Amino acid sequence: MKQGVSRRAFLQTTAAAGLALGSGALAHQPPLVEENTQSPEMPFRTLGRTGLKMTLLGFGAMRTSDPALIRKALEMGINNIDTARRYMDGHNEEIVAKAVAELRKDIIITTKIPPGSPEQMRADVEASLKALNTDYIDILLLHALKRETDLANPDWLAFLDEVKKEGKVRFVGFSTHTNMDLLLLENLKEAFFDVVLTVYNFKSNESLRDAIVAAAEANIGIIAMKTQAGGYEDAAMGALSAHQSALKWVMNDPHVASTIPSMVTYDQLEENFKVIDSKLGWMDRKTLHRYGQVIDERLCRMCGRCAGQCSAGVAVGDIQRCLMYAEGYRDMGLAQSNYAALSAAENLQACRSCNGCTVTCAHGVNISANLRRAQQIFT
Repeated sequence: MKQGVSRRAFLQTTAAAGLALGSGALAHQPPLVEENTQSPEMPFRTLGRTGLKMTLLGFGAMRTSDPALIRKALEMGINNIDTARRYMDGHNEEIVAKAVAELRKDIIITTKIPPGSPEQMRADVEASLKALNTDYIDILLLHALKRETDLANPDWLAFLDEVKKEGKVRFVGFSTHTNMDLLLLENLKEAFFDVVLTVYNFKSNESLRDAIVAAAEANIGIIAMKTQAGGYEDAAMGALSAHQSALKWVMNDPHVASTIPSMVTYDQLEENFKVIDSKLGWMDRKTLHRYGQVIDERLCRMCGRCAGQCSAGVAVGDIQRCLMYAEGYRDMGLAQSNYAALSAAENLQACRSCNGCTVTCAHGVNISANLRRAQQIFT
């Protein structure tokens, strides 16, 4: 996405009309959004059985350090913000609180805590409530679940029940970057979790799309992240704006209640705002085809199918996500902090003595090349 536009320049352009590109269907493209009858400027959707009315464009605050940027998004009509206890070592929630201020009752706040002992999770919830300057959290997610068995952990489920009964949390869910389709389907068995925050973009595989449909039809609220497929900028794209087309692709799926692209500049906010309630057109399909070719061998689909292939135990999927933060998001701090969270058994140490990577990707990602670049960055 474009960087560095001034706030003054942004404020002069936010009144610009949204794009109105022609309709059409990319291969496997979900049905188009029906014409919005509530507001032509900011469409709303219902977040599954929670009943919460969320704006289709939400605000991913993970990398946002300026409360004024979030506040501007709220003034433009966005009504939901995504943050987490661990973002910016806890300071991100404080930034969100400053932005929301007296608007709290009108804003849906989602935050995340890492799963752990009930005592640890209790401490995290209390810390989040204090940092957010609120007495309740709208949506509390267990952060980055990977395994189907995670959804049945009795200690975690009992804790989530407790904080809901105490009125400190309204609805519960989980976020996932790995095995997303399997976790979505597993949740249908007991349907304990109200909301799922999942990676979802035009490069997602068919099994994930099918799982999202099944979950949404079972009244589970779906929020999409990583919507711009890494946000890579590449000279091969020329003047085409792949990020807008990629966001539009996700927004055109009626099974998604909201999207939370990460925004750190006024220019990015404007860019995302322009495509709300727009249909996917011919130029979008052309752009995504070109963008897909550019990123095809480097973008991890986060499907989890490579897990366990490395005999040394390297967490290939997690490392590729760190690489995406470095190369796509161009956020080295985020990349380094996520890499530092990996254990010595999971990180790239074993790669130093490896004679050749044998891990393969079902989607054709060049894992060997990705891991070589990751070593240059993280070791």
